[in-house]
Amino acid sequence: MGEKMVKYGIIGVGMMGREHLCNLYHLRSEGVAVVCVADPNLASQQISTKFAESFGWPLKVFSGHKELLESGLCDVLVVSTPNMTHYEILMDILNHPKSHHVLVEKPLCTTVQDCRQVIEAAKKRPDMLVQVGLEYRYMPPVAKLMDIVNGGRLGNIRMVSIREHRFPFLVKVDNWNRFNCNSGGTMVEKCCHFFDLMRLFVGANPVRVMASGAIDVNHKDEVYDGKVPDIIDNAYVIVEFDNGARGMLDLCMFAEGSKNQQEISVVGEIGKGEAFVPENLVRYGLRVEGREGVRTMRVEDDRIKYDGLHHGSSYLEHLNFLATVKTEGKKTVAVDLHDGLIAVAIGVAAQLSIELGRFVSIKEVMT
Repeated sequence: MGEKMVKYGIIGVGMMGREHLCNLYHLRSEGVAVVCVADPNLASQQISTKFAESFGWPLKVFSGHKELLESGLCDVLVVSTPNMTHYEILMDILNHPKSHHVLVEKPLCTTVQDCRQVIEAAKKRPDMLVQVGLEYRYMPPVAKLMDIVNGGRLGNIRMVSIREHRFPFLVKVDNWNRFNCNSGGTMVEKCCHFFDLMRLFVGANPVRVMASGAIDVNHKDEVYDGKVPDIIDNAYVIVEFDNGARGMLDLCMFAEGSKNQQEISVVGEIGKGEAFVPENLVRYGLRVEGREGVRTMRVEDDRIKYDGLHHGSSYLEHLNFLATVKTEGKKTVAVDLHDGLIAVAIGVAAQLSIELGRFVSIKEVMT
């Protein structure tokens, strides 16, 4: 695309859509502009329009994604609609005559089957780049820990432990995220991030999953159209990988009294590394050096111009994706559709394991 302005359209301008809008505004020096948005919700349209006007960006507003596609106004699309709508929207984008590059929010889709159909459709559109928004990869302390692992400083990785202790699910438009049928379930909606990180750290693919979880504290007194939310608010999940490594997730969504929201521990045969968010600390040490040899460092990324909701990771995600778009097909995306599929498959297996009370194989949910 050379020096040409890269024009973005955002499909879905609720909380996350407006987060993308703000991140892209802080990337304006890189030659980007958001020119249009699509959302059936009038309040979301109005709020995003006010945001854009404050940035000096006049927006064309559409009530649906099909109208936006037909407009031909943009080069790149950001899909940040409710999870259960991703499949239909992505299929419409991939089947549209005009080529659009796409950044789709996680999860890719809410089911394995839908993910696979999107992948098949994308194979027929080599003119399009599609990246999945698993932006936790870009959090500076997580990226630093990944560098340490990839540099071999910890040896072969045998165990990954990820703790997310945080606040409950936020309120979304029409409370769509209160129900498994819309979100895919907490293990898909929230935890696909962590299953993606586990796979990266161990450098292998998942084989089977064992999980225990429930809705114990949050949302139990909420009722929407006569229905009580069914989203899990705490769980333990064990994931076994095909190289013998294991991952464990410790999730609690009624733990506001936590210093860090994410704590990641990666243990190899010769050393251990840890990352803490939002403290932005990384520690690592070797077995031969013991406790006295543990190194602690604060990790920042000077490229970040906007921290936003995810500690700058969404900004870096956009920066990376934009650089890929500008190569005009010479580079592949950093987080591809297969990555999105596997993250969803582990989440689906975890949801099923909780329901059935047994190990669930990845092969089982993939077929």
